[in-house]
Amino acid sequence: MPAIKQTQSLNQSLSPQQILQTLILQLNSSSLEDKVFEELESNPLLDHLDASDEEEKLDSKDDLDYEDDPDEYEPHNIYSNETNRDDIPIAEQLDFLQDISKQLNEFNLSKSEESIAEEIIWNLDENGYFSVDTILIADRLNVSINKVEKILLLVQKLNPPGIAARNLQECLILQMPNKKYENHRKVLSDYFDDFVNHKYEKITNALGIDNEDFSGIIDDIKKLNPYPGEGKLKGRNDSVVPDLIVTFENNKWKISVNDSWVSNISLNTKYLEKIKNNNSSKETKKYLSQKYDSAIWLIKAIEQRQSTLTRVMEEIINNQSDFFDGEIASLKPMKLKDIANKLNMDISTISRSTRNKYVDTPYGIFELKSFFSGKLNSPNGEEVSVRLVKNLLKQLINDEVKQKPLTDTNLAIKLKEKGYPIARRTVAKYREELKLPVARLRRQITN
Repeated sequence: MPAIKQTQSLNQSLSPQQILQTLILQLNSSSLEDKVFEELESNPLLDHLDASDEEEKLDSKDDLDYEDDPDEYEPHNIYSNETNRDDIPIAEQLDFLQDISKQLNEFNLSKSEESIAEEIIWNLDENGYFSVDTILIADRLNVSINKVEKILLLVQKLNPPGIAARNLQECLILQMPNKKYENHRKVLSDYFDDFVNHKYEKITNALGIDNEDFSGIIDDIKKLNPYPGEGKLKGRNDSVVPDLIVTFENNKWKISVNDSWVSNISLNTKYLEKIKNNNSSKETKKYLSQKYDSAIWLIKAIEQRQSTLTRVMEEIINNQSDFFDGEIASLKPMKLKDIANKLNMDISTISRSTRNKYVDTPYGIFELKSFFSGKLNSPNGEEVSVRLVKNLLKQLINDEVKQKPLTDTNLAIKLKEKGYPIARRTVAKYREELKLPVARLRRQITN
């Protein structure tokens, strides 16, 4: 009989309040309104102060006088859609990330494994890729990198196929799981560079297949989805409601979180009295106490979201001072980790704060993610934003002679002439990220 041993271990787990804070921070303005509206429907301890109620209170105060300047009053939130909220059908559409998370129920995961899987899922980028280093997840949850890698492989088995891939190559391979696609997988795993560079003869010779069979492989690979999260993590609405509004007032930047409708929620005093009422039954008091805790957590989570978004936006402005001084093409290299270090926050918190969120500036509405970019070193040693190089690349393609479009090699030469010596392969990578076709296809489109 094996000996019984007692071991002591320390595991880190998120409390219900922390889980709610994480969820609320992740949501953009539109999704947050839906979440709060849902909570108002289900929690009697929550109340919402309508704009009409505020107007009645203002009308009842005789000491207020606007005759001096009738145009002095300006609505706090010019983007509020509460007046026509009833005209908008509430779609019973499950959030894409929540849908992926629910698929985890098919596996018998421990609490620790489930926390890792959730952390991976909520750090997927807008294309459905997992672009965060596994060591960051391991460090945050105090687990081994091997354990994170193991759970990542499990998440990659979820739908849609290709989700949580770390790069394009892995994304395509994940969509070719069957043995009948053995040659397809070899092309993607062993000859991927040759494949993207159209060195087809080298591949057919190595695999011992003819051109007809290889054409079939190419057709099958073209049917795969290179961006399994595209259009699902950003939403399908054409209109964008900014989450933040930035204005320049009194020689400084003012940041407002665009959630006035949401921030008007409060506790329902009528039901608060029932909790204190000795005549209420134990069941009633227990039920209302639970709802009271949920209401308090939600209100605090919204306040925490406001504080976090404001702090992150302040740091973005500090780091991208040239942009906010009017030079909108001059973005400096900046990573999520840079902001996380300065604010002493976890990088996943910064990721949640910026994903699928937009800011209205004097220069237009921009996605917060657009302010982040990697860096390149120019010949003079100056660090240059990758986004700047991408903009130059896009401009070169826009200005090219369409009857004779520039190849990636030609583009690399022209970028070098402008002081940005980058490899042809890097040019191809940036062009793909900009979703611009190769020269051959650009010429065909023109014709």
